[in-house]
Amino acid sequence: MNWETIDEAPRPDAPAEPVLPGRLIRTGIAIIGSGMGGGTMAYALKDSGSRILVLERGHRLPAEPQNSDLDEVYLRGRYKNADTWYNGRTGTPFKPGVYYWVGGNTKVYGACLPRFRASDFEETQHPDGTSPAWPFSYADLEPYYTRAEKLFQVHGQIGEDPTEPIHSEAYPHLALDHEPAIQALADSLRRQGLHPFRMPNGLDADSPEKRTLCATSDGAPNEAGLKSDAEKIAINPALAAGVELLTDAKVTSLIPGPDGRTIVAALAECNGKVIRIEADKFVLAAGAVNSAALLLRSATKDHPQGLANSSGLVGRNYMVHNSTFFIGINPFRINRTLWQKTLGLNDWYEAGPANKYPLGNLQMLGKLRASMLKMAKPWAPTWLLKAMSDRSIDIYLTTEDLPRRQNGISVVNGKIHVWWEPNNLGPHRELVRRISRAVRRSGYPVIFTERMGIETNSHQCGTAVAGHDPASSVLTPDCRAHDLDNLWVVDSSFFPSSAALNPALTIAANALRVADTILAPGTSTRTNDATENSPREQSSRR
Repeated sequence: MNWETIDEAPRPDAPAEPVLPGRLIRTGIAIIGSGMGGGTMAYALKDSGSRILVLERGHRLPAEPQNSDLDEVYLRGRYKNADTWYNGRTGTPFKPGVYYWVGGNTKVYGACLPRFRASDFEETQHPDGTSPAWPFSYADLEPYYTRAEKLFQVHGQIGEDPTEPIHSEAYPHLALDHEPAIQALADSLRRQGLHPFRMPNGLDADSPEKRTLCATSDGAPNEAGLKSDAEKIAINPALAAGVELLTDAKVTSLIPGPDGRTIVAALAECNGKVIRIEADKFVLAAGAVNSAALLLRSATKDHPQGLANSSGLVGRNYMVHNSTFFIGINPFRINRTLWQKTLGLNDWYEAGPANKYPLGNLQMLGKLRASMLKMAKPWAPTWLLKAMSDRSIDIYLTTEDLPRRQNGISVVNGKIHVWWEPNNLGPHRELVRRISRAVRRSGYPVIFTERMGIETNSHQCGTAVAGHDPASSVLTPDCRAHDLDNLWVVDSSFFPSSAALNPALTIAANALRVADTILAPGTSTRTNDATENSPREQSSRR
């Protein structure tokens, strides 16, 4: 790779740890993180004429037979590479549900890609308080949802879910049909007066052969490349267009300039060495916890509470969903479903005649197997877990987690501490109760439920909320830091509320929206002065 580098002494604004001579990279736009937000941003900017560098702390996840080996994935944790975090209240260490690969968490997600409902952008009352309005509306984001659905090749069908918001265009691909056991469940729910629908999904699984190849892809990589992950959909096309990628590069701090209004550089650790990346614009997309941690770690004497933090809200308002794993078992019926994640239910998602407050969403899990259950229940005999999973339908229930200032993250002695006390649990318990009744009526008399704890945080959000008022938000409505003129945040950190649906498509749609503001006339960046036209990629491990 022909990086633009020069030999020089450390800059006055650099930290005590020196930058090695020859380790300076200059670019036009630096994107930190290659997951749903960063990857989509790289794709959106790829034809801008700017020199763009994506920095990823992980590397490429290999396509290999172990991708679908459940013992490797779940019992041996082959692809879990996150560092240890700590429960802020107890000090207990835990391994978070985040992944550091090119493509980020999307390498292992279930590719469930719903839009948020229009009401999710409005102020909504819950028993435990208010879910705040967003600084832009569903109508503002709708064109970008349409673009994101095309980009991520979403399969879906308008008109099946009564809460589905207005679409300006149809889904780009037909919804994935249910396999027999799930179709029978949908039919039963419909007979009970409910409105099951085919959940929007970014998985190319429209034939039995493809479903066989995707059967273990919820929570694991997909060796066949049939999942719409950010590496495949966004990063690879961006590289083909000339965007640059540096892997195994953990950004440790952002360096503000003398004016205090701009970021002039980022420092990254690469194999024990420090690289300085200078850019005109910086886009932060490291995940809601890591993005906030980076801003906090970048404190200086002029910014002792961290960067972009004049409001004191960086790291605050951390939200994840109240989530329950729900298993219904019919002891006399084998469930032979390969790809189970095709059904959704939103009958109680919004307040209505049957429920005073919003309750949340039902979606299917990928088909659970004995190895997955063994990870959670290591004391249980494998034969019993196999007997259960062979006869189960597997459901994921989510209810909105409300923003609370006391819920957040902090960095103590370089370690991430997560402070989270669940709220809004009454509606979640009611959702579990109603689904239990409906599932039993559908022929699954044995019910097991387990509410997820602090380590289940793949839907994390809210640590750098967007808003109009700099005193009560970290980012502008366009997701630029109020305090900084050249820093944008495009992961789920900006979410003012968590809603009760998977955040991935909303992250992608918002990244496309923010990219348009970055590309607006009057925003200048260095052009790519590289002489090569081929994509460039470098790993610090080489």
